[in-house]
Amino acid sequence: MEQASLKDYIKLHFIVFIWGFSAILGKLVEMPSTEVVFYRTLLAAMGLAALLKFRKRSFKIGTAGVFKTLGTGVLIGAHWVLFFEAARVANVSVCLAGMATTTFWTSLIEPLFNSRRVRVFEVGIGLVVILGLYVVFQFEFDNALGLTLAILSALLAAVFSVLNAKFTRWYNPYMITFYEMVGAFCGVALFIALYEPVVLGEAFQLGVPKGNDWTYILGLAIVCTVYAYSDAVELMKRVSAFTVNLTINLEPVYGIIMALIIFGESEQMSSGFYLGTLIILLAVFLYPVINRRLRRRAQEMS
Repeated sequence: MEQASLKDYIKLHFIVFIWGFSAILGKLVEMPSTEVVFYRTLLAAMGLAALLKFRKRSFKIGTAGVFKTLGTGVLIGAHWVLFFEAARVANVSVCLAGMATTTFWTSLIEPLFNSRRVRVFEVGIGLVVILGLYVVFQFEFDNALGLTLAILSALLAAVFSVLNAKFTRWYNPYMITFYEMVGAFCGVALFIALYEPVVLGEAFQLGVPKGNDWTYILGLAIVCTVYAYSDAVELMKRVSAFTVNLTINLEPVYGIIMALIIFGESEQMSSGFYLGTLIILLAVFLYPVINRRLRRRAQEMS
């Protein structure tokens, strides 16, 4: 892996700030979560296709590459549906607090994919996140469903982040994102087509965005996906999936502040919620300190 620069870390924080705003955009759209993701991924795939065509890039990444990235895209589509649904069932703050558990899941999943030993201190940091989550549950039990959906979304985020870190070794980041958006679109489209007729026994209907919905969905597709997601994938050439997901723990800070400003009283939570969220965010600051000390000790012993 290449060495990350200060500019890479600044860009990573800017991307996380944008993602903190994505939950707000998703809640503002007056459409079901599945349809929001349907249009988001469709527009993102079209935008990326146009960008790749303009840059005269080949779309060839091999049959295996296509199937791997399309399959990962299905996971991303499911992640976004759960993410937006969590924000609606509970609120933006609860959704983002649940997403902070991505660190814990990554500490368990990344070693499995990269064939390395589990780092005890990474699991320890993940357990700090779980402690914070426990505190949140104690005070926000009424929002348990939304928090559970967010935690499942975080699990999927950990899986596809680790996969993307591997894909960047072989494929162009924008190419990866293009095929993943196609996979996410196909997965969500198939779900929508089958869920209503088969599960609900109702006629298939696909809503069409109206008024400001187009603006919000375009923001999700172009700013939060074509730019932010593609650049995050590109950063994984130099920054580990664990570090990326650890930084994403700052997403609740940015998102909760913005949600309080935009939605006001509906986003005001109990003191226990903020205590639990604070415990979760301590992991962000513990990781680099512990990691630096362990590396220094290893260098001294070698």
